[in-house]
Amino acid sequence: MSRRILSTVSLLLAALLLTGCAARTSAPAPVTLRIAGSTSMTPLLTDLAQAYQARHPNVLIELAAGGSAIGLNELQAGRNDLAAVSWQAADAKPAAGYQASPVGRDAIAVIVHPRNTTPGLTLLQLRAVYRGDTLAWNALGGPAGEPIVVSREDGSGTRAAFEAQVLGDDHPTLNALVMPSSRAVVDYVAAHRTAIGYVSLAWVDDRVRVVPVEDVTPDSDALRSGAYHLARTLYLFAPRPAPPVTQSFIDFVLSPAGQAIVARRYGTIR
Repeated sequence: MSRRILSTVSLLLAALLLTGCAARTSAPAPVTLRIAGSTSMTPLLTDLAQAYQARHPNVLIELAAGGSAIGLNELQAGRNDLAAVSWQAADAKPAAGYQASPVGRDAIAVIVHPRNTTPGLTLLQLRAVYRGDTLAWNALGGPAGEPIVVSREDGSGTRAAFEAQVLGDDHPTLNALVMPSSRAVVDYVAAHRTAIGYVSLAWVDDRVRVVPVEDVTPDSDALRSGAYHLARTLYLFAPRPAPPVTQSFIDFVLSPAGQAIVARRYGTIR
């Protein structure tokens, strides 16, 4: 009887071990998804990455900023899987072998110090400020003092979009202060009463004031209606065809769950 019991126990232990091994081997292998590019999109990508990883625990998403141009360069060099790009001309096409997926609509907010009482700016007035032609805020209905013009670095998608829509063929004043990120622009404007800058709407906080442009203050309604002039589309660039995990993340961003996350900060695509 004891031999039979021992034999039965041995068989049960063996079955449990085999079951455990099968469970371990059937679990998805760990995968790392690397996304680099637009600093404007960092808050959005952080939210999307957290939600995606909750659904796919085997996927580790690494985020790096640096600007849209750097993201594209890293993608083409094979050092990241997705490029976050915050500016793409309407008639531009991705390089051969790559695809661009629109994921959201953003507003470029013009910001000043909260004590700057300038009621609003037209596009022509904003152009004059950034060209260095306007030497006093009180000429625009604001306080005394010369505008300190704050811009972004070369390779910034936000800078490319702002200059295309505001300056056209003109260039910003040589006296413009160049900042390396959206956060740096907000920090500087918040600390200097005569400064003016531009950032993605997602980066605006209560330390600065958003100035209406052409009598329209940027918000989700203005983005949906097209009423706000300084708007742009946000993209994720990927190889064509995209690897399975890369395409899975893009599909998630464009799904109802992903677009609900986009809607917290931006206008949606779908």
